[in-house]
Amino acid sequence: MPAEFLKIHPETPEPRKIQQVVKCLQDGGVIIYPTDTVYGMGCDIHNARAVERVAKIKGIKPQKNDFSFICNDLSHIADYARVETTAFKLMKKYLPGPYTFILEASSRVPKILNTNKKIIGIRVPDHAIPRQIVLQLGNPIITTSIKDDNDEIMEYPTDPEEIFERFQHQVDMVIDGGYGGLVASTIINATNNDLVIVRQGAGETDWF
Repeated sequence: MPAEFLKIHPETPEPRKIQQVVKCLQDGGVIIYPTDTVYGMGCDIHNARAVERVAKIKGIKPQKNDFSFICNDLSHIADYARVETTAFKLMKKYLPGPYTFILEASSRVPKILNTNKKIIGIRVPDHAIPRQIVLQLGNPIITTSIKDDNDEIMEYPTDPEEIFERFQHQVDMVIDGGYGGLVASTIINATNNDLVIVRQGAGETDWF
């Protein structure tokens, strides 16, 4: 059975449609959704079977996953990660935005697939759809790009209809929130006060 293709307004998401997405996630579904950078794939962080499906689609071993979480705001982040003072000031200034912050995981991070993650990537995208999904769901969702991270030739898919054609038999829902970007988020290691750019992506880093 092919995935559901759901068009949602990117700036003012329809509450009824957001609830459809939340129901899909609560039922163990895997979704593809827009962010402020590239389209992402994910699921509820508490559903180990769904996380395993995401890992399989990405072609990686579940125990080796380096998935990040999408949170709704800074207060949400504090539930799942420990944030040093320097990092907090930076996050307060630049989030929501196209950045992934690598932080020390708190004890509330689910022991996904029997892995004990000591660090976790955190995203608060400047995009209403994923943030509303997380807000209504009540906890973060997994986020990983829909492109193979080792594929340096293929660009990130940007057209939701093309994404649907490619993934319709692998996921449960593809959200059309308009065309996506071509550049992934900038990744910053903020596990201590000596911040390091791990990957330069979208978003300015002149302030770094």
